[in-house]
Amino acid sequence: MRYFLSLIAALFMLVSLEAQVHVSFHVNLGSQPVWGPTGNDYVEYYYLPDIDAYYSVPQHRFYYFEGGRWIGRANLPPRYHDYDLYSSYKVVVNEQRPWRHNDNYREKYSSYRGRHDQKPIRDSRDPKYFVNKNHPEHNNWMQQQRRGNGNHDLINRGNAGPGNKGMRPDNRGARPDRPMKPGQKAGPAQNVKPGARQGQGQNIGPNKNAKPNNDKRSVINRDKQNNDKDKR
Repeated sequence: MRYFLSLIAALFMLVSLEAQVHVSFHVNLGSQPVWGPTGNDYVEYYYLPDIDAYYSVPQHRFYYFEGGRWIGRANLPPRYHDYDLYSSYKVVVNEQRPWRHNDNYREKYSSYRGRHDQKPIRDSRDPKYFVNKNHPEHNNWMQQQRRGNGNHDLINRGNAGPGNKGMRPDNRGARPDRPMKPGQKAGPAQNVKPGARQGQGQNIGPNKNAKPNNDKRSVINRDKQNNDKDKR
């Protein structure tokens, strides 16, 4: 039985890990260049049909053919100085080392050369792209996030302020007067010395120095006289 439970726990952890990897793998908005097109939560490569080159989003490198081989550089060579990354068309390619099949990509996307109908991330006002540090609205978005977190902290501090010390959420720290039980009568009034305050260490109770009632003394004397007559 113990082995069976351990196996179930291991399978559950494996499924959770795969779900986390799946989510992280399919979202890299913060790594995409702002000249990249909108509408893609995850991008591994862009194919640039106008110059027959590639750009790796995770590596931030361009791959182009030169001297009989494919070269990876942080910037394009000088011969592409007139190439506009923002207005040119980009094709998303999620494949490892796509230049190995460059003939296929060149033929498949040759009709996209000269097209300029994509909206770059830089010009998008969708808040999900503000996480990108190169987006024009990134700093404003960060300030809003800080203000939002600050207001949340202030609310939490206010709930735990000096006036709320010792008070539990369910008010168990408070001491309301106990309600009287059904059928219970109110007790005699308590005598408090003049000028004394309740709760300062003084015992509050009936006055021991109070004289008994005169009616009560007369009854006691009458009973005593009757007892003396019976003895005679």
